[in-house]
Amino acid sequence: MVKSREWSRKTREEVITLHRKGNGYKKIAKMLNIPRETIGSIIRKFKAKGTVETLPGRGRKKMLTSTAVRYLKRRVEKSPRVTAEELRKDLSDVGTEVSAQTIRRTLRNEGLHARTPRRTPLLSPKNKKSRLHKPQKFWDSVLWTDETKLELFGPMDQRYVWRRKNKAYEEKNTLPTVKHGGGSIMLWGCFASAGTGKLQRVQGTMNSLQYQEILDDNVMQSVTNLRLGRRWTFQQDNDPKHTSKSTRAWLQIKSWNILEWPSQSPDLNPIDNLWWDLKKAVAVRKPKNVTELEAFAHDEWAKILVDRCKTLVSSYASCLKAVITVKGCCTKY
Repeated sequence: MVKSREWSRKTREEVITLHRKGNGYKKIAKMLNIPRETIGSIIRKFKAKGTVETLPGRGRKKMLTSTAVRYLKRRVEKSPRVTAEELRKDLSDVGTEVSAQTIRRTLRNEGLHARTPRRTPLLSPKNKKSRLHKPQKFWDSVLWTDETKLELFGPMDQRYVWRRKNKAYEEKNTLPTVKHGGGSIMLWGCFASAGTGKLQRVQGTMNSLQYQEILDDNVMQSVTNLRLGRRWTFQQDNDPKHTSKSTRAWLQIKSWNILEWPSQSPDLNPIDNLWWDLKKAVAVRKPKNVTELEAFAHDEWAKILVDRCKTLVSSYASCLKAVITVKGCCTKY
């Protein structure tokens, strides 16, 4: 038997009001654009029950009890990677037969949605503990450093075209692409609260020796230009070139104050935000070749405002607090 449509309370009240005014079934049906049989059914039920309210027991029964729903919520909150099929089998074991689709719908109604997990560095207990190491108080004296890859036609070079359907491959609606990004450059850069420091292109594949040469050519000049003072601190991540035996020996000779850096911690370096700014700015200028790519990079790096640098460093404390809150795990920073 096909279940009849459940009309809204407002519609049922309109039917009764029009009927009380002396309108017949046919006229009411025409006025409200509702089948005549439905008009008769609403009026008969009103006469029998004295109300237009939906009677208890009407409507589709819930597939899952409140207890089962609570179980599902607890299960996915404790084990976010559990599948709907695994949950279905769990319920089946206790006598509740529902489909995996019903489970997905129930969880969505409870505000729990299946999402692709964010990819983050694998953090060991040792990694997490090192993140909680209390940092120095005066971040303004830190020189932040890192490398980044800049592509000629990289992911930042996102463009759109207005076109009609089935016109995607007309020449004016296409963007020529080159394999592997059409060329790229690797850059080393640094900054502090006082602004951006030196930016240098890495020639070929950087090894420990070239890294040391880059530091020798750029670090102290940046420290001087940014007026970091004698008690400045050098920051670098744990890239193998940065921590190799020869680089450690080279840094020891330099006697720089080096910030202890936890392993697998890309989201703790505020320079990543400047790399993002740089790539967006360069992409807007649409460099045609690697030479322009490098030139535009230097131009845009020099344009980064001191206030932007200062904000990144001043908000670093919030980043560390977030790390502490999640007990050393990855954060949004």
